[in-house]
Amino acid sequence: MDRIDKHILSLLQEDCELAVAEIGQRVGLSTSPCWRRIQRLEQQGFVKKRVALLDPDLINLSLTAFVTVKTNQHSVRWLEVFTEAVTELPEVVEVYRMSGEVDYLLKIVAPDINAYDRVYKKLISRIEIMDVSSSFVMEVLKSTTALPLSYA
Repeated sequence: MDRIDKHILSLLQEDCELAVAEIGQRVGLSTSPCWRRIQRLEQQGFVKKRVALLDPDLINLSLTAFVTVKTNQHSVRWLEVFTEAVTELPEVVEVYRMSGEVDYLLKIVAPDINAYDRVYKKLISRIEIMDVSSSFVMEVLKSTTALPLSYA
């Protein structure tokens, strides 16, 4: 990966709908070589997918909760059931298996606290959990999907 590839990825992270000619112009390439580089970056898996980022407030999802889950169950079967449960809840938008004091961290979006409570009840009805703790976002100070490319 060279500096042109990094520049292309940076531009795509900011706006994946930029025309190839525009990207080429910004990175100093003509359209065809730029297109070939983009295709190669996609084939190599650097670009996982192209998506539209929605405004959660405009689609009535103004509540964001970060939920920590602790379990005393560490079997493969429990993990399968847990994974299935969180995957089937569309309000659960991110799930991480963690090291340290917490086993799992979930990001859940909902219209309000009542909707969040319904999601919470669905979750705990599906899996055995030792401890659950929720923290609600008061204000977003930074939110980006752009990854730093200096390490690539």
